[in-house]
Amino acid sequence: MEYDKQLQRIKNSSGFIAALDQSGGSTPKALETYGVSSDAYDNDEAMFDLVHEMRARIMTCDCFDSDRVLGAILFEDTMEREVNGKSTANYLWEDKNIVPFLKVDKGLAEQMSGVQIMKPIPNLDLLLDKAKNYPVFGTKMRSVIYEPNVDGIELVVQQQFDVAKQIISKGLMPIVEPEVNIESTQKHECELLLKTDILRNLERLSDEHQVMLKLTLPEEAGFYQELIDHPKVLKVVALSGGYSRSDACAKLKQNPGMIASFSRAFTEGLSKQQSDSEFAETINTSIEEIYEASKV
Repeated sequence: MEYDKQLQRIKNSSGFIAALDQSGGSTPKALETYGVSSDAYDNDEAMFDLVHEMRARIMTCDCFDSDRVLGAILFEDTMEREVNGKSTANYLWEDKNIVPFLKVDKGLAEQMSGVQIMKPIPNLDLLLDKAKNYPVFGTKMRSVIYEPNVDGIELVVQQQFDVAKQIISKGLMPIVEPEVNIESTQKHECELLLKTDILRNLERLSDEHQVMLKLTLPEEAGFYQELIDHPKVLKVVALSGGYSRSDACAKLKQNPGMIASFSRAFTEGLSKQQSDSEFAETINTSIEEIYEASKV
């Protein structure tokens, strides 16, 4: 019942998905940008305490609302913590009507064939079962493409869809994220190969199954329209990938039907040192700009 409500919300409502899923590798940089230096914590537990404070501060802002925010992607540690006395996922769904997703990948393998595939995900079934104990709707997993290497890109997409099928079998919605690095000197060539491989793998999905796609904003406006319109794709969302918020939003507006799922661009300008009113004003500005770009 909850899944069906969440499905209709993602499918039919306007808004964007906030990516609040920085993991162990990316948290120090996220905290540093937030004004918390590495000498403020001695170990991972203290580090995750601090980043959870930041995330909770965002989630509990009145402006972080379901009128503009459709969903939020969480790190496993965040899912297991509480916001306002409830598990984070329950707080988002029950108090905010915002759909929770869970990041399930364990990071990237070493670069080879112009790509980084995902590291193995041990005990994925157990993690998915854990997510089912919360009102988690779907999952997210990331790979990265640097060069237009046919074999490398095929490997990335095949791995993503193999894991997606495992996630679908558990009754969750997978977000497939084969990111094309924005610094690639052959970015559009990568995107051409990527779209072809995604379409091939979508055709292999059962007719009753769907995935979501999280893709780098393309070089060519409207390039992913065929994926946006595909019956086996619930939604195509865009990652910011290192673009500033203004640049990412400008590019997003050139791609009608895509909505944002920004991380760095979403939290841009936030600081631990800000007063609550300054913090709320900054996050509201971010939400409004990203929401307007996602409405196009």
